[in-house]
Amino acid sequence: MTYPPSRLREEAAYLAFHFHWPRKDILELTHGERLAWVREISHINTRLNEGR
Repeated sequence: MTYPPSRLREEAAYLAFHFHWPRKDILELTHGERLAWVREISHINTRLNEGR
């Protein structure tokens, strides 16, 4: 099973937007590493939006 290119682009765009990481560096991350960073950014955004 391959990872859908649309999902990979979505994760890469999310990380690039928030961390300003280069595309090459983002694409070198494993799927698990990318997901961990995406989740962490999401948690941070949620806390900020809740005013914590």
